Amino acid sequence: MSTPTPLVMCWSGGKDSALALDALQNDPAYDVVGLLTTLSKEFNRISHHGVRAELLNQQAQAIGLPLTTLHLDTTMADCATMDQYESLMAQTMHAFHEQGVRAVGFGDINLQDLRDYREKRLAEAGMTGVFPLWQRNTTELARDFITRGFRTRLSCVDSGKLDASFAGRLFDDALLADLPTGVDPCGENGEFHSFCFDGPIYRGQPIPVTVGEVLDRDVRIFADLLPASQTTPEPAPCAS
Repeated sequence: MSTPTPLVMCWSGGKDSALALDALQNDPAYDVVGLLTTLSKEFNRISHHGVRAELLNQQAQAIGLPLTTLHLDTTMADCATMDQYESLMAQTMHAFHEQGVRAVGFGDINLQDLRDYREKRLAEAGMTGVFPLWQRNTTELARDFITRGFRTRLSCVDSGKLDASFAGRLFDDALLADLPTGVDPCGENGEFHSFCFDGPIYRGQPIPVTVGEVLDRDVRIFADLLPASQTTPEPAPCAS
């Protein structure tokens, strides 16, 4: 039997990351050794998803994997530049490589350009990308996520594609039935992002979360998801 390849999971905290992580943890070819997430330095929230770092830390604790975070400089008008992101990622991949990690897992499904970009950058660091959900039917994938006991809420929606009422909603059969025509059930076209708070990967330790203020930032609408112990507002997440 071959030795499993050490792998770090590129973790957004959302449903696709959760389902991909579950697949990789059950694949004998890989040994998942950690999670990697980018955060807005200004708002201390998961990039693009707008989820508080406290909830991210609770996820990592429940999953039982060490968490590496990259903090990106952002402002309300100008989120982190690609140059900054690429520099930080290159440094981080080099550090992981030095530790013996040779693969990075992703929850990507259909975006070929994004996969090509990831694989090119990883190859420069002597790493490979692993995409366990790649080209799965997104309708089947969404229903599989629900039936397998994963639970998530929409943390952010594209205001041009979804009504503000979707922000904060539970990702369930009712939500899927309510999605407008043309909206991908997994949000593959950027229609929404999510926060996964329960499921097999959490080892019986769901993340208590409530829905706070809904924040309209023109292009995106954020549901401020609150840890059970948190009731006071914090700065709104980056809008781009």
